[in-house]
Amino acid sequence: MSRADFRPFVPEPGQSRIAGATAEEHTAAICRRERARKLLAGWAKLGEQPFTGLTSDGRVRGGLFSLRSEDAPASAMTDAAIALLARLSPEQKRRMVFAVESERWRHWQNTELCVDGHGLRLDGAGPDLREAVLSVLEASLSPKGIEKSRSVMRLNAFLGELLDAPGVLGEWSYTFALFGVPSVSEPWGWHLFGHHLSLNCLVIGGQMVLTPCFMGAEPTYADQGRFEGISLFADEERGGLELMRSLTPQMRDRARVSASMNGEDHPPGRWHPADHFHLGGAYQDNRVVPYEGLPCDSLTKPQQRKLLDLVEAYVDPLPSGPLRARMDEVARHLGDTHFCWIGGVEETAAFYYRIQSPVIFIEFDQHSGLFLTNAEPQSFHVHTIVRTPNGNDYGVDLLRLHYMQAHHHGRRGAD
Repeated sequence: MSRADFRPFVPEPGQSRIAGATAEEHTAAICRRERARKLLAGWAKLGEQPFTGLTSDGRVRGGLFSLRSEDAPASAMTDAAIALLARLSPEQKRRMVFAVESERWRHWQNTELCVDGHGLRLDGAGPDLREAVLSVLEASLSPKGIEKSRSVMRLNAFLGELLDAPGVLGEWSYTFALFGVPSVSEPWGWHLFGHHLSLNCLVIGGQMVLTPCFMGAEPTYADQGRFEGISLFADEERGGLELMRSLTPQMRDRARVSASMNGEDHPPGRWHPADHFHLGGAYQDNRVVPYEGLPCDSLTKPQQRKLLDLVEAYVDPLPSGPLRARMDEVARHLGDTHFCWIGGVEETAAFYYRIQSPVIFIEFDQHSGLFLTNAEPQSFHVHTIVRTPNGNDYGVDLLRLHYMQAHHHGRRGAD
C-alpha cells in the first residue's frame, strides 16, 4: 500500500470521535454515551470474576509451567525500579504501587479513555519521572521491545496530530504501575497501558512473563512530521500471509473459518472481528476460546518453521533469555497448536489470524476505522494480542508455584 492511503480517511472536524480537548473532558463526554456505559459495565462485571485464565474448553490444564532460571535481567530491572521509586512523592506511591497479588493487574484496557483510577499517568508526570519509567521498560525489554513500545506511543501522538487532538491522543497518554517490592529473587512486576498498548511484566528471579501484551496502531505508519518513517507490524502482516499462502488449497480451506472480514459468511452467533472486540482483549482473562482452523501437526517442516518465525515476531519484546525459553515452550507444544484465518490472501485484502496452543495465544487483526473513517478494514489499522493461556497471564501460575515452593500461601486479590 502507498503510505498516503489512509489520508482520505482523516475525518473532517464534524466527523471526529474526539469529544473534548483533554483526555479527562473526552472521557467524561464519551462515558455519557450508552455504548460506552455498556462496555464499561461489562468490563466491571468481568473484572469481578476470580482469575482462572484463558482456556480452549473451560478447563485449565495443569503442569504446563514450571519455575526455572531463564536469565531474565532481574538485577537491572530492580535497580531501575528502585531509582523510579526514589523519585515518587508519597501520593504518587499510593496511586502507583500495589501488592504483587493485587487484582489491579487485570485492570488494563487499550482505549484512549481515562477510566481506571490507579497508576501514574505519564502525561501528567514531569520529564524526569517519565524517563525513570522508561528506564524500567528499557531494563525489562529487548531493544526490539522498546522500539515497538515507543513506536506505538509515538504513532498514537501522530494520530492525535492528524485529528488535532494532542490532549487526548499523545505520546505519553499512558498509565504505569508497580506491583510488589523490586527484588532480584522475589516476585514483582509492572504494567503500562493506554491507547493501543498494554504490557504486563512479572519477574521472579531469572524468570519473566510478559502477557497480556497488546500492541496496535491507527495508522501503522507516520508519513510526515516529527515521527515520519515510524512503521509497525510489517513482519506480523507479511509472516501471516506467507504462512497462509504456503498452505495447499485443502489446508488453506481448513485454516480459513470465514472468507469475509465483515462477517457476511460467518455462522450466526459466533464471534467475528467485525464486532471490533478481540477474543483476548481487555478483561478477557477467563475467556473460553475453542480451537479453530488448521492443526499445525499437519504442517510440513518448512511451514512449521514459518509458524515459529511468526510467533517469534510477537514474543520478541522479551529479552534474549526469556525469549529463548518462550520459543522452546511454544515448540514443545507445536503438535497441539492451531492456526485459523479470516479474510483474503490477496495484496489488498484485509485479514485476521489466530495462533493458539496450550501455552500461547496470538491474534492479529486489521480493523476498520475507529478514529479514521474507513468503513471497511484496512491494513493501516492493526491490533495484536499475545496471552499465556491456562492460568499464566500476569505470571499467576508461576507466582502460585513460587509460594508453594517457599511454603507460603498467596492469592491474587489484595491491594
